[in-house]
Amino acid sequence: ASTARRRGADFEIVALEQGRYTSYSACGIPYVVSGDVWALEELVVRTPQQFRDQLRIDVRTGHRATAIDLDRRTVEVRNLAQERTYTLGFDLLHIATGARPRRPPIPGIDGPSVFGVQTLDDAARLLAAIKAGQGEHVVVIGGGYIGLELAEAFVKRQAAVTVIEQRDEVMGTLDADMGALVNAAMRQHGITVHTGERVTAVEGGSVLTTQRSVAADLVILGVGVEPNAEMAGEAGLALGVRGSIAVDRRQQTSEAGIWAAGDCCQSRSVVTGAPVYVALGTVANKAARVAGVNMAGGYATFAGVAGTAITKLCSLEVGRTGVNEAEATAAGFGYQVTKVDATTRAGYYPGAGPITVKLIVERVTGRILGGQVAGYEGTAKRIDVLATAVTAGMTVEDLVYLDLSYAPPFSPLWDPVQQAARRALAAL
Repeated sequence: ASTARRRGADFEIVALEQGRYTSYSACGIPYVVSGDVWALEELVVRTPQQFRDQLRIDVRTGHRATAIDLDRRTVEVRNLAQERTYTLGFDLLHIATGARPRRPPIPGIDGPSVFGVQTLDDAARLLAAIKAGQGEHVVVIGGGYIGLELAEAFVKRQAAVTVIEQRDEVMGTLDADMGALVNAAMRQHGITVHTGERVTAVEGGSVLTTQRSVAADLVILGVGVEPNAEMAGEAGLALGVRGSIAVDRRQQTSEAGIWAAGDCCQSRSVVTGAPVYVALGTVANKAARVAGVNMAGGYATFAGVAGTAITKLCSLEVGRTGVNEAEATAAGFGYQVTKVDATTRAGYYPGAGPITVKLIVERVTGRILGGQVAGYEGTAKRIDVLATAVTAGMTVEDLVYLDLSYAPPFSPLWDPVQQAARRALAAL
């Protein structure tokens, strides 16, 4: 909406939001829980009133869209405060319904002590529970980004924290050998981690698994998200990967004049060219900008995603981009894996810490298909070099001779990503 207005769109813009907040950083929620950020309001970029005053966008908070009629070009809207329903007509429609935390189909998963944290309203409810005395014994179900970041946040609050992950290792977007590094760092930080276990129920102040019972006065869902695309599907719009809304390069849906962006819709992989579902704020913002340009009468396309993501868990920095081994196999690539252990700075420079870099490289061509990093201060943003290489279709030889910067406080003479590239090139 903001992009469309800035691009000169002079039409009336109405934005419906069922919660209280607009334009905020959900990624910052764990840092409010930990106390590193003092209040949820710090995460808000622009308030509803600022949208109204500065961009002439009629933001209606506490309003839930409940149905779309493609023939009549209307949206059915529920005013939650007044408990009334009305119909709103449109010429152009943008769907930005996002995603919701996935809830395993087990007894007690909808109980009052179980929290999915996707929005600021979710976070406000969680903080209220903490203030009421919950949070001494916390169980995180699943080893995804938000769940693990919240696990660390509760450790900072002196809670007893247990993470239960059904897979062999936490962080399923990484390969298991890299996930094991995250697992080890969390355990060193005082977090109990149980992998290879499935949660069977939440009941009586406990989380039950296939192997044990864990005390829990507060449970966090960390098993990923699923798109809020049911309303779009019921209206007759085409759905794609994992039930997300199918869109073209311009973010237009299967119906002319209706657009979508963010966690409710699919993207395209720059590695495989296939549709993918990647629920990340970076993707949402870029795709939404493309939609806004097009809705304002311009022309823009979204090139696709590499699935680049980073996080910090305890003192360990982690990053990934492109495809992991399982994804490379599923896409039919012949590939080789290279992994190196290095240091974040020149080995003799104070503060140099360990870093592990893993590359997934296509056989014969040497094209970089994906990469993962794990290490200490100075590690995470190195994934951006690999993200650039993946997106540009670079080979390991290209990466070896890329003119990266060097100074002892920042890297060894051969940066760790280039050390990995050299080893991969030698193997090829």
